[in-house]
Amino acid sequence: MAVTQDVLYAEIDLDLSWSERELPERERTKHVHRLHPYLGKFIPQLVEELFRRHVRAGGRVLDPFAGSGTTLVQALESGLDSVGVDIAAFNCLLMRVKTGRYNLFNLERELLEALRRAEGACGAEPSAYVRRWFAPRAASELLAFGSLVDEFEHADVLRVILTRAARSARLTTHFDLDFPRTPQREAYWCHKHRRECRPIQRADHFLRRYTFDTLARLKTFARLRGRRQALVVHGDAREVEFESRFDAIVTSPPYPGLIDYHEQHRYAYELLGLDDLREHELGAAARGTTRTSLTGYIDGVACVLARAAGGLRPGAPTLIVVNDRRGLYPEILERAGLRLDARYRRHVNRRTGRRAGEYFEDVLVARGA
Repeated sequence: MAVTQDVLYAEIDLDLSWSERELPERERTKHVHRLHPYLGKFIPQLVEELFRRHVRAGGRVLDPFAGSGTTLVQALESGLDSVGVDIAAFNCLLMRVKTGRYNLFNLERELLEALRRAEGACGAEPSAYVRRWFAPRAASELLAFGSLVDEFEHADVLRVILTRAARSARLTTHFDLDFPRTPQREAYWCHKHRRECRPIQRADHFLRRYTFDTLARLKTFARLRGRRQALVVHGDAREVEFESRFDAIVTSPPYPGLIDYHEQHRYAYELLGLDDLREHELGAAARGTTRTSLTGYIDGVACVLARAAGGLRPGAPTLIVVNDRRGLYPEILERAGLRLDARYRRHVNRRTGRRAGEYFEDVLVARGA
């Protein structure tokens, strides 16, 4: 017999579950959380509540699977120091830009100057990837903007603007920006706009739009971030030495075989020449969910959590946000030397992208065994 709605929701932590009315999209992507779209991120309001419950004021937190930097951003907003580790170069670029401290006058001057100079600049010859995924005019405008980036102090901010514009300017349908499979070169019926649309031919309007949007978001966050520190480490968390004493780990590990984060941001790797380390990524989509790949996933996540927990203060919690539909985490926690202390179950309202049906996830609260 199916579980009734009353029984189902009796298990839910309502303080960690929000409806669309309670928490609209603009709040889930407030300030720098929307500097660049990123699939699979957990919402900042969840992190805020976990900090409130489990982290002492003025403490220090660690996220060994830092992704787009939600933990680090909210740590700054909550008056906490933080360290985030990620193997993906684009993720680390995004985190550095989100958590950076800026002279806002100089930042605005540089971003506007880059926009102005890009109009007459000449970029490099497009690669095969760029020719395939961008119309000639869009490719020329993106490459022209990119050719100027290294000349500015705020080069990383410009790189994020460039990649966000490139994401929107690709030859794909408007409703399939997350996982386009083949370039779209002809007119098509658009499920997003409910009319016939044509593929994007230019990128200059996206560069301008995202320059001003990025500037506005960084200015907003500058008023909230406080004076705490956020350290971004680009590396494999299975090999990083965690020497500091942390008051909590707050993390959401990648799910096995679900999202290829390198392929999701392929345009960024191609345009910026970033190191692609996807073969080392835990849960990489290319490896699927075979028994061998799941064994490797368990080994890897357990290794990361064990190493990270070695940097915790005695009795400090490890908080893991996960949908463990394969039941992997009892073994992961045991092998990491952690015991489950509590479990919060939450209803997820459109965690990311389009999702049909109900979706739930757990927050596992674990401590040293």
